[in-house]
Amino acid sequence: MKAIMKTEKAKGFALCDVAEPTLNNSTDVKLKVLKSSVCGTDYHIYSWDNWSQKTINTPQINGHEVLAEIVEVGSDVSKYKVGQLVVCETHIYCGTCYQCQTGNAHVCENMSILGVNQDGIWCEYQVVPQNILVDVTGIDPKYAGIMEPLGNAIHTLSYSDVRGKNVLISGAGPIGVMAAYVAKISGASTVMISDFNNYRLEMIKAMDFGANIIDLNTEDINSSVETITNGQGIDVAIEMSGNAMALDTAIKLINPAGEINVLSVYPQDKIEVAMNDLVFKNIKMQMVTGRRLFDTWYAASRWLRNGMLEGSKLDHVITHEFKMEDFEAMFEVMETGKCGKMILDFTYLEGAE
Repeated sequence: MKAIMKTEKAKGFALCDVAEPTLNNSTDVKLKVLKSSVCGTDYHIYSWDNWSQKTINTPQINGHEVLAEIVEVGSDVSKYKVGQLVVCETHIYCGTCYQCQTGNAHVCENMSILGVNQDGIWCEYQVVPQNILVDVTGIDPKYAGIMEPLGNAIHTLSYSDVRGKNVLISGAGPIGVMAAYVAKISGASTVMISDFNNYRLEMIKAMDFGANIIDLNTEDINSSVETITNGQGIDVAIEMSGNAMALDTAIKLINPAGEINVLSVYPQDKIEVAMNDLVFKNIKMQMVTGRRLFDTWYAASRWLRNGMLEGSKLDHVITHEFKMEDFEAMFEVMETGKCGKMILDFTYLEGAE
């Protein structure tokens, strides 16, 4: 079968022919990959930054966000059946460690992440354990395919009660944009989102759900926040840019006793933080990774099934779709920053010899 792989410890990926996987355990499920949404983490691996060099082994199949069809199930799989459409939680957890047993499986002590610590899903078929699957019956496949990053947005917002609050989101990438939308439907009185990327600011403008857009190319963020909030400032800050300066700005802008939730991978391992500001303003800072298993998935599923998250708005987040073999062109677009959520299409391989 075809697979997109990291074959060398250098920038880029390669399209390779590899053996089709088989079931290894009675609780395994074999998936036919249909679509994959592309993550910022995938771009880190593609560009081979410092984090990737310390984390990724080669050769390895990459990718982790997936919409798939079940084509085979193990003898002890009863919940899922052949032909069913599913998505995957990408953090493979053991289920027996202290973290898993106390409701924190998303930070399992024996965690392995698809496309990061083991072979991922940028291939025609992949085998995964049944306990990471999520049924998407009743959800439009187009939006089911972005439920994993949507879950990041929901998880990040979940640490704060945003009802009636002024919320600032730093970074208008796909997850930041979805976080702004989630904040709005969750009852935030004012949602602000800031970025330098004009393409992405236009993307959120087109979604038209009432977010206040701060263009950092032309606007002073301090003045903008002052005006938008009528001088009441920021109650909750969501940092999704991976930019140390943005985090520093959030610390300066946040109200005393406010909350800062951080979902970012930073280029460097250590960044300066205005610690005394955090202490004397009594700020709660929450670091976030992945999705809470499986609370986040239920929230995303219910909001999508019941129309709380409207497809007509999410359509603007999904900006490009490429065939699997055109992944290099896709990353060239990603490098320009003129994109939202990118989709790799594997369905054109159906029937290919």
